[in-house]
Amino acid sequence: MKFRNGLLIGCAFLAGIAAAPQIAHYSASRWGNLAPMAHAADIVSKDDNSPREIEQLMFLFGYVLEKVKANYVEPVSTRDLITNALNGMLSGLDPHSSYMTEKQFSDLQVQTKGTFGGLGLEVQGEDGHVRVVSPIDDTPAARAGIKPGDFIVAIDGKNIDGQPLDQVVTRMRGKPDTRITLTLIREKAPKPLILTLTRAVIPLLVIKSSLYDTIGYIRIAQFNEETQSGLLAAYKKLQAQTHNKMAGLIIDLRSDPGGLLTQAIDVGSDFIRNGEIVSTRARHPQDSQRWDAHNTDITNGLPIVVLINGGSASASEIVAGALQDHQRAVLLGEKTFGKGSVQTILPIPGEGAIRLTTARYYTPSGRSIQGLGIIPDITVREAHDDAGYSIHEADLAHIIKNRGGNTAQPPSRTDLPAIARSIPAQPPANWPEFDPLKPTTDFQLQEGLKVVRSMAGLPVAADAPVHDDKCHNNDKSQPTPPATTSAPAGGEPKAPVPTTTPSPTSTPAEKQAPATAPSTPAAPAAPAAPATPAHP
Repeated sequence: MKFRNGLLIGCAFLAGIAAAPQIAHYSASRWGNLAPMAHAADIVSKDDNSPREIEQLMFLFGYVLEKVKANYVEPVSTRDLITNALNGMLSGLDPHSSYMTEKQFSDLQVQTKGTFGGLGLEVQGEDGHVRVVSPIDDTPAARAGIKPGDFIVAIDGKNIDGQPLDQVVTRMRGKPDTRITLTLIREKAPKPLILTLTRAVIPLLVIKSSLYDTIGYIRIAQFNEETQSGLLAAYKKLQAQTHNKMAGLIIDLRSDPGGLLTQAIDVGSDFIRNGEIVSTRARHPQDSQRWDAHNTDITNGLPIVVLINGGSASASEIVAGALQDHQRAVLLGEKTFGKGSVQTILPIPGEGAIRLTTARYYTPSGRSIQGLGIIPDITVREAHDDAGYSIHEADLAHIIKNRGGNTAQPPSRTDLPAIARSIPAQPPANWPEFDPLKPTTDFQLQEGLKVVRSMAGLPVAADAPVHDDKCHNNDKSQPTPPATTSAPAGGEPKAPVPTTTPSPTSTPAEKQAPATAPSTPAAPAAPAAPATPAHP
């Protein structure tokens, strides 16, 4: 995203032509004693962590702090300067590490447990801009058509470019039934989009389910403390609706930004009976860990199709990678985000917390997906001639390197159903525009239904989409497909009667969520799989 950076670079260059002489003069007088001190610091080797170097650098920090407080154009508090410095220290390491104030830390805890007034967006700071990671299902943001990858550039007509993410998130949150206007920049859109939304209570819902004839559908919107229990409840309800005759299952991880590592492990273990789910490798070997399955498969071997896209990140990639490596499910959709790191929340009593990248994770086959993402077994785009998500982990600044894995590719598969060869890579040009309330417009879902029906030995009608009136949506408050653009084809219905499904959990745009970081603060030793963003 360079629409703002380019302007800043240009302005700085032009201003420098006229201002340089005055700046040089000022430096020589009032700031003259800075040069010798900085030079003294430079003498110390950059690779030397000796007490002398640390002392010199701390002196440099104190000196800069003092000069800024004394000479900045407006008064600024020491706390603000230190907070900014801590933010810079951590965010300069990688896109997912950060310092959280006490309020931000509290917001993070709400992300996993509470509700608040907002829009229902997962957002992330990127080079001073605010990028939408994902709208949350059935929220004002999703209903307004906000898409992953959109950049929010103004709120109520006021530019927010360059503002701290937590301030932007706070402005987007507010009392339910109050209005807010967002200005968005979207790739390929000829001009900015201006949308007026009404805030609502955003329940942190993570699970919803539906039934298509005898094929179950479970959507996981985020991995928080309630994810696995909600998944088990949804599956039990689907089985009851089919009188224990469910023929197959679709797990929808599209636009799922991640969450808790422990929940990803538990969810993966619900479908994989034996073997490794995921392993992590930290800086110190003694901190590396491996987690194995719990000798359970709640489906008793039912065929499974997992839907993924560029918004599937972190914890959702752990689950998808494990199911793919064990050849327990067929992955259908688009390449995932590619976040292969784990963040740990380190609380600081009375001051907030540190969100720190502490390990890389590896799928059961030993591959790291950091910066690479997971390639689906069957590639299907969401929309015709649309590349989908334009930004992945590899596009972010100063990401950690992909290292330590033994391969970048999943084990080769010989078990794909024959129908896989005939699944189109994108919907036809005349496919209807995606409508979250109409599953028939969700192309990836419809193709997934075809595949899972074929795996279950059921008849597959060519290009006969499931009719919306025959879909049994177990959560009337939410649309069946995820909050992203998509379209359908295939599958067939005859659904039973509606039921209510467990409440899911996603965080809204008025809430700052970690860049793919663990949702629930834990003791330093307990890592949480990142999720990446903030929520209004």
